[in-house]
Amino acid sequence: LKSPAQRRHPPAGTVGMAAAMRGLISLLAFVLLASPAASLAFDAADAKNRPVSKVITLLKDMMKQLEKEAEEDEEIYDKMACWCETNDREKTKSIADAEARIEDLTVKIEELTATSARLNTEIKNHEKEVAKNQEALDKATAIREKQLAEFNAEEKDLLESISALKAAITVLSKHHGGESLLQVPRTHMLGVAATLQNEMRKHSALLEGVLTRSERRAAMAFVQAPQDYFDAAPTFKQSYAPQSGEIFGILRQMKETFESNLSASQKEEMANQKAYEDLKAAKEAEIKAGTEQIDKKTDELAEADEKNAQSKTDLDDTKASLSADDQFLMMLKEKCSMTDKEWEERQKTRQLEMEAVSKALAVLSGDDAHDLFSRTFSPAMLQTAAGSSERDRASQALATAAKKLNSPRLAALAYRTRLDAFERVKKAIDDLIAQHAKDKAAEIKHKDFCVDEFNTNQLRTEKKEREKQDLTAQIDDLEMQIKTLTEALDTLKAEIAEMQVQLKRAGEDREKQNKEFQMTVADQRETQKLLQAALGVLSDFYGKKDSAAATLIQKQEPAGPPPPAGFETYKKSAASGGVLSMIQQIISDAKAMEAEAIRSEEDAQKAYEDFVKETNASIEAKSKDIVNKSEEKAKAEGELVETKQAKEAAMLELEQLSNYNAELHQSCDFVLKNFELRQTARDEEVEALRQAKAILSGAKFEEFLQSA
Repeated sequence: LKSPAQRRHPPAGTVGMAAAMRGLISLLAFVLLASPAASLAFDAADAKNRPVSKVITLLKDMMKQLEKEAEEDEEIYDKMACWCETNDREKTKSIADAEARIEDLTVKIEELTATSARLNTEIKNHEKEVAKNQEALDKATAIREKQLAEFNAEEKDLLESISALKAAITVLSKHHGGESLLQVPRTHMLGVAATLQNEMRKHSALLEGVLTRSERRAAMAFVQAPQDYFDAAPTFKQSYAPQSGEIFGILRQMKETFESNLSASQKEEMANQKAYEDLKAAKEAEIKAGTEQIDKKTDELAEADEKNAQSKTDLDDTKASLSADDQFLMMLKEKCSMTDKEWEERQKTRQLEMEAVSKALAVLSGDDAHDLFSRTFSPAMLQTAAGSSERDRASQALATAAKKLNSPRLAALAYRTRLDAFERVKKAIDDLIAQHAKDKAAEIKHKDFCVDEFNTNQLRTEKKEREKQDLTAQIDDLEMQIKTLTEALDTLKAEIAEMQVQLKRAGEDREKQNKEFQMTVADQRETQKLLQAALGVLSDFYGKKDSAAATLIQKQEPAGPPPPAGFETYKKSAASGGVLSMIQQIISDAKAMEAEAIRSEEDAQKAYEDFVKETNASIEAKSKDIVNKSEEKAKAEGELVETKQAKEAAMLELEQLSNYNAELHQSCDFVLKNFELRQTARDEEVEALRQAKAILSGAKFEEFLQSA
């Protein structure tokens, strides 16, 4: 393609060849005029007007033309030199800047790549740390829940045991200190024995080392026969204090042991709760800090990746610009070097031509030459050989032109002109001119084709390059989207699995709590039933009035000697009211505990149902999110496959365009580079042919000289 300087100014070869052709024709005219045969081109009137003077005038005009062309060439050369210097300086600076930018971008890309790798590693490490802390927190929570459940069960058990022992101690304490245990109802003694047996069996491990063997034997004897345990001798007046005191002491010792163990368990529970809360706070702080670091590092990673992609794009663009600048600079140096050489050659050739013209003027302007030409160009001589030299002059003109233009066809035509008749030579000249016209049209068409194809190829290549870049960016976006969706899906699945585990664990805990509730309610109701039975028996006995004994005493009248002193007046136990009140209080406490257990069960059931409802809703929402994200991922994967295929097709088309561009260069480079030179040479050759034909057709040589 032509540069701006080439479009503004005609090629230097065109001006040079035109000047050389004009010089050739002028020298040919001089030779023809200097020879005897040259006078045949003028008639008698021309001879009278001194034709040599016209030649001298033509030579002077030629000198002026040469000087004018020298000035024009110098102007053209100055413009070309300015263009070369300006573009050389600008392109050299542009290339240096591009190389520096490429180096900077390369370092920046390496730094961003290293930063991206470091951030990925740090994010993975933070994620592992967060997962580890979360796992530790979950494990600690599970252990804490288990400890709390065990403590609650143990506390409940100990409280029940302490309450039962308190009741038993209260029963025995009413009669401890000398009163007869025979006044204690049998049901009360059975209750105390059952309480002692149950607590010793239930807390055998806790009582290990607390009770001695003798105390255990005494306790077992009391349990086996609570009513007979205090009847060691046959008299009903026997003291019961040692046996009852021992049982009373065992019960108090057991109560104190349970209270001490309960206090220790409560302190341990408080310590465990505090330790768990401290651990939970620390782990939650670590998880929060790790999550914040992950978010921060993720943002930094996205920013680094975006900058890296932009830097890579800039690097590719800069390399492409650098390549174009390198090619242009190479073309510029080659073009400017050729221009310098052509300038020197033209200067040298023009100097020689001007020297030849000056010498010719000096020769033709002398007095001797004037006298000689006066004798030579007489009318008689001009008429003698008019018919014999036209063929020679045409042949000589063609031969000179063939030598100057290096044209074998003109040389062959010059030889044929000497041998053939004018008509055959003219026909050959016409055929050659027609062939040149045909070749010129074909070459112009080929040149236009090359220019159009180069432009079309360049436009399509640029379009495909942009399409390739867009597809590459789209592929990166899709791969990032697929990666993000995959991670999100894994997270959602893990969350659903964790919620299902929590749901199952909550169901198991709820089932366990319900079983404990059922047992608690059953125990409380059974206790109430037993206590109601005991209360009914005691109420039946102690609620009756003692009128029978008084009536019996009033009716007995002594009929003889008075009988010995009999029984004293039977009095019911004064502690019966306290026992009845205590049993009633215990029944009320049992009912209150039952009501509290029912309320707790209802609250726990509601909390469980709310938890199940919320968890199922969350699972359903996350499941829908999984479905949506799976569809998005599938769609993105399909688009990724299509985009990769489109990129491969674009790269294939780019390769085909590159191959076609190489073929165009092979076919068109020579034509485009030498188009002006070849067209000028062909035009000059055609002009020489036409002039030869004109000479053969009898044109006047004066017109021929003027047309030159």
